[in-house]
Amino acid sequence: MSTVPPEAERLLESEPVMAHLGTCVEERPHVAPVWYRYADGVVEIVTTGRKLANVRRNPRVALSIQNDEAGQTRWMVSLLGTATVIENEDEAAAARRRINEKYGAGPDAYAENTLVRIEVGSATYRTYDDDAVE
Repeated sequence: MSTVPPEAERLLESEPVMAHLGTCVEERPHVAPVWYRYADGVVEIVTTGRKLANVRRNPRVALSIQNDEAGQTRWMVSLLGTATVIENEDEAAAARRRINEKYGAGPDAYAENTLVRIEVGSATYRTYDDDAVE
């Protein structure tokens, strides 16, 4: 059972907005934008470089997702979770297709990136304009 409230799930699944992934490196936060896909209490990202290295060393992560319109926040969701690096290339390819489809990218975008699944442990959210979120 997901620890994410149903309204927050709806927001996470609603639009192709950027998430900011927080990882830890040398006891300091490292935050970077990522594309993501959320379903059933799990976030999928595909990544490489510093973010991937950080997750391999410390799987505890945070995600901040926010939707703005003309500089005004419509809604935000913050997630804390535990990341797992998935080495299976078939699973990674399927995840890349799902994420690329969400963001309107070609099927081969980010083909070199590695799949990371984040099991959500806790979630908070807030909407700022109920009329703006459907």
